[in-house]
Amino acid sequence: MCIFDSNPSLGRVINVMPGSRRESSWGWDRRAMLGTVLLLLALVRPACPRSPSPDDAASWRAEALKKLLEVFGMEDPPPPPAHFKQPPQYMVDLFNTVANADGVTKNPDILEGNTVRSFLDKIHSDKMHFLFILSSVAKNEKILTAELHLFRLWPRVTDGPKRHHFCQVSIYQVLDKTKPDSPEGKKLLAARLISLQGSGWEVFAITQAVRDWMEDESSNQGLLVVVHSLGGGPLDPPVVQFASGRDHHESKKPMLVLFTDDGRRGASLPTAGFSDLQPQVPILPAKMTVPKLNGPRSTRSLDRLQPCQRHPLSVDFEEIGWSGWIISPRGYNAYHCKGACPFPLGENMRPTNHATVQSIINALKLSEGVSSPCCVPDKLYSINLLYFDDDENVVLKQYDDMVAGSCGCH
Repeated sequence: MCIFDSNPSLGRVINVMPGSRRESSWGWDRRAMLGTVLLLLALVRPACPRSPSPDDAASWRAEALKKLLEVFGMEDPPPPPAHFKQPPQYMVDLFNTVANADGVTKNPDILEGNTVRSFLDKIHSDKMHFLFILSSVAKNEKILTAELHLFRLWPRVTDGPKRHHFCQVSIYQVLDKTKPDSPEGKKLLAARLISLQGSGWEVFAITQAVRDWMEDESSNQGLLVVVHSLGGGPLDPPVVQFASGRDHHESKKPMLVLFTDDGRRGASLPTAGFSDLQPQVPILPAKMTVPKLNGPRSTRSLDRLQPCQRHPLSVDFEEIGWSGWIISPRGYNAYHCKGACPFPLGENMRPTNHATVQSIINALKLSEGVSSPCCVPDKLYSINLLYFDDDENVVLKQYDDMVAGSCGCH
């Protein structure tokens, strides 16, 4: 209910006693003035506060998620894959090497850049011609390293003695797909001797080709893999074969892995690896006294006197509605800093020199409007996301300044 205190100067008009001389002498004027007062009350009475409508709540949520997407460098969330897709094992293993189960970076020096993208072959040919579409790579991303990952199959059983134990595998950038076998139709990118025995992944550097494709998208006509004998002659059928994008399991398909840096860097606060992320034990300053608990007021006073320390802050991607496109982690603990920075600041408060001076000025009231220092993060850690992008490619991305590693008075 809204309550409005009427103007005392108008109250005398209403409080005239019925039947008195003043009432009879005022007559019609009194009733007219009373109507005017009621009209003024209706005009100036403040509106009653109302609960936010469902539309308001939905709008706030949409705005909050938009801001969160900006933190992750996106305009819109990628749609979940139309069908269940298993991420490449290489990308899963890389995530587990770089981050812990919550996505917090174990060692910030493992990755040269902050983004790793994987692309599967789009031709799906049984021949060794592969095409990777790189349209999801932003123009501002710096290409650091590009690798072609090919899964070598077990060799076929052949008759007769083997004269050699190795063959040469060459990777070419296709310049003209109408004549890829001619010298002017291809450019050599990498070559290496491969054992005729064994099976597993082989990795070839193709960085220059990807840089060319990023400068001119139309120049991307794919890659060609050729197997030669040690003497340089063709082997037909080739004694070494690689899994194609058409006839083999998803886990063995040809893949391009691209390491880039998008230039997004965090604040200049100190950062460290996961091994340094230790729980903080709050320590009360020596001269701080804790009041007795005599009721709610004392409890609030105790809360205000709790020292600056780190508290949990859970971010659940499933609750946000992002679990469909984020592979790992399912969420993480961002932590937040809360507590008092009372004078005098002890070493456990991790104060800066500036915070110490500010605390002294505030305590001695030497200057008006100077507050006590604030409890804020003084060490931040990065997290890593493994997710599907708009084209259903799997991306590993590292984001700076996402976890409060420790708190201090600043």
